[in-house]
Parts: sequence; structure tokens; C-alpha cells
Amino acid sequence: MLQLREKEIFETLKSISRFKFAVIGGYAANVYALPRFSVDCDIVVQDSSELGKIEKDLVKIGYVKHTIGINLPYHGKFLRYEKTIEKGFRASIDILFTEIVDRQTNAAFSADWIFSNSSFKILKGKTIIEELKLRIINLDALIAMKLISCRSTDIRDIFMLILQAKNIKIIKKEVSERCNIDDRFMKLKTKITSHKFKDDLQGVYGYVDEKIFNKHKNAVLEMIG
Repeated sequence: MLQLREKEIFETLKSISRFKFAVIGGYAANVYALPRFSVDCDIVVQDSSELGKIEKDLVKIGYVKHTIGINLPYHGKFLRYEKTIEKGFRASIDILFTEIVDRQTNAAFSADWIFSNSSFKILKGKTIIEELKLRIINLDALIAMKLISCRSTDIRDIFMLILQAKNIKIIKKEVSERCNIDDRFMKLKTKITSHKFKDDLQGVYGYVDEKIFNKHKNAVLEMIG
């Protein structure tokens, strides 16, 4: 079923690739690190005109707007479209537009910021042989967003992405301008130094060599300082 969902998401992204949007979240993380499964795909658009075009295309290929029981790490202007793959199993596209606001900290990222911190990259599948060239949020901007959100999923992603970070100072600047960075760092440190963290990580990615684990862990701790 996870493979079917990934296949559906890729087919959907291929269908709407002619429109202007940027991929963030889990699918963006898959560009830079070992791919993992993501329940839904998050995309950002800058204006209502482009949003309308994407919505129309999603409806055409079988998606339905979902309006209740949505639990996103962000609030503000967003829409969720879902398509049933099998009974009780769906693929979801979350469209965020104008501004993305973190639920915990109220830190905001404008859609313009997302686009100015993104570029076209190749997205590869985890379980399918598929590649798509899409506008993807840049690595440092993605880490900054995930550091602010700081859910368990985000912390795992930061852990896996950190060795490829281009400019730690820029990441810290983007976070500190929007929220209490010391609070975020404390949450990050507490999680990655816990006894359960490696098991949690392996539950998502499979076996992680101890030396590689410690290399990533030390890089995160070095960022925290």
C-alpha cells in the first residue's frame, strides 16, 4: 500500500508539474537524504490563480477536497486534496499558499520566501523507479523549517540531513529571527540524546551503523553548540 501511495503521489506531481509550485516537507527531504515514506505531499504556491489551476487538475484526476479533521504542523491558508487508492487508504496533497505558519511557535514563512529559497532538483522514488524534476526547497531552508516545527519526524529528518547542510549560520539566523532558537535546540538535543532515538530512527530507515549514527549525532550537537 505504501508503494501504491508513493506511485500515486509521483503520478500526481507529474500531472501538475507544468504549474508553479515548490515541494517542501518529507518529499523534499527525500531529495537530500535516504528516502523515507511520507504520508502526504506538501506543496507551496504563491498566488490564487496558480492555486485554482492546480485544484482543477487535481479534481480532474480524481482528488476530492478534504475539509475536516486535518492535522498539519502548519496553520494559515492551506487546502488538502485526497484520492482514494484502495478502500480506507488514500494519497494526500496539501497545498499551502501565501504564508506558512508553524502551529507551535507561530513562526511564519512566506510563499515568496519558499520560492526564493528553492530550485529545480531531481526527486527519486523510494520503492518505485521514477524521477521527477521539480522545484524543491533548498536544503538549509528545509532544515530551518524543520527545526522550527521540531516534531519527531522533523527531528529525524534534521538528523539525516545535517551532514549536507551548506551554511549553519544561515539556518540559525532564519530560525532565531522567527522563534526562540534555544528552546528548539533544547528539544532537538533532548530527542537525539535519548536512549530510544536510534531505535526510532531505525524504525524508519532500517539498520543504522553506529559510526554513521554518531557522526550525524555529533554534527547536530555541533550545530547546537
